[in-house]
Amino acid sequence: MNIYLHVEVAVREIDSKLLLATLAAARGHQVIVSDLEPLEKGIIRGHLMPGIFHTKSISPGKLKIERHNKIINSGSKVTSMDEESGVADYDYDQMLKNRYSEKTIQQASAIFTWGEDDDESLKKNYQKYSAKIHKTGSPRVDLWKSIFLQYWGLPKNAPTKPFLLISSSMSVCDSVAFHERIKNHTEFGYFQRNPDYFKELFKVQANDYLKAFTFVEAIRYLSKHNNGFDIVLRPHPVESIECWKILLEGIPNVHINREGSITSWVKNSFAVMHNGCTTAVETLISKKPLITYVSPDLNYNNCLTNELGYIVRSKEDLLNRIKALFEKIKSNNQEDLSVQLPKKFSKKIYLDENELAAKKIIKIWESLDDQSLSRPNNWLTYKWRLQLMNFNGLVGRILKFFIKGKFEVKKENPKFPSIEINEIRKSVKTFQEVLGINKKLECRYLSKHSVLIKLK
Repeated sequence: MNIYLHVEVAVREIDSKLLLATLAAARGHQVIVSDLEPLEKGIIRGHLMPGIFHTKSISPGKLKIERHNKIINSGSKVTSMDEESGVADYDYDQMLKNRYSEKTIQQASAIFTWGEDDDESLKKNYQKYSAKIHKTGSPRVDLWKSIFLQYWGLPKNAPTKPFLLISSSMSVCDSVAFHERIKNHTEFGYFQRNPDYFKELFKVQANDYLKAFTFVEAIRYLSKHNNGFDIVLRPHPVESIECWKILLEGIPNVHINREGSITSWVKNSFAVMHNGCTTAVETLISKKPLITYVSPDLNYNNCLTNELGYIVRSKEDLLNRIKALFEKIKSNNQEDLSVQLPKKFSKKIYLDENELAAKKIIKIWESLDDQSLSRPNNWLTYKWRLQLMNFNGLVGRILKFFIKGKFEVKKENPKFPSIEINEIRKSVKTFQEVLGINKKLECRYLSKHSVLIKLK
């Protein structure tokens, strides 16, 4: 079967998509892991045979509905798991209004859910389509389990000292201006579906500016009184690293880094600090100490993950808590310093200790195939088509130069940097070792944002 895995934000999704690809390829399927353009154009133009097109959301924007219609009309089937998850929210109501519609659920052949919360909400609101909604859990959560500890090495450019990881989720440093977000949300119909969301965005934005200030002050305080550890601030995928460099300029022992998956940073930190991040759940599942810093200056903390871990409300208490955790690590204390995940999160995250979520998803994909999704692709032709597509883009920019007098350099996709094929091969090999997969798999470079994984 042909499986086409769409990755939007590489640091968030690439490892879980490679896990899916490794398991699927070992079962004889041919899998492309890619950003959107090579998959969309390949499927719609007939350069790729029909297959499963698995995407990161089915939010009901006009362009996405049209794209999925074309993909379905080509003979492919659309499936989805929303990468936004909604894990940090008290309920799934806002996600339900913003990320789904009758039309997009009708288009999908299968929808995979993170846990009981999103599964029940979707089935209740879209009863007619409940048979295509599946509580599988997320492959991203698979990778938080202890069996994948071997997969996560030391992150690139990690400090040599033990480090506190600070996971950021603050729109003050968003790479997209607030008015542009409002414009995009308007075009995608968010406010039409959920009128209260307009006010909600303003409340979150205002609070995030205060939150960023309290975190900068806390980092400054921790750095001044630190007793041997470094601090790594991990910007959210949509945040500007340059913005954080300006805000934290001149503070010693602070590293700003977004290389690789955050899971690797969580695994290698001695503790994680956050406010309002999904990473809080990952931290506890990974059995790492979690500190939730909720300054009294903030008046808006409507976030379920802020109830997790050690909750501290002042810089002084924050320092004392982190010092205590660091001293236990320095003394090689083997005590489990993590805090148990509250039972209420069992509705948010489905953790099956007997079977990976990735395996559940692949089995459902296989049930959708009536052999029409298994016709072989000509991979040499497809790779040539991708090269031609890039060449045509270059020609188009040259023509615009002669017409407008200005050459437009094609910008690197900040959400999906160019693939390093040797890193992909290393990841797939490690997955095979961890999972005991003895089949010979091939990782073939197709373009700077696309890789093919299949049996040799």
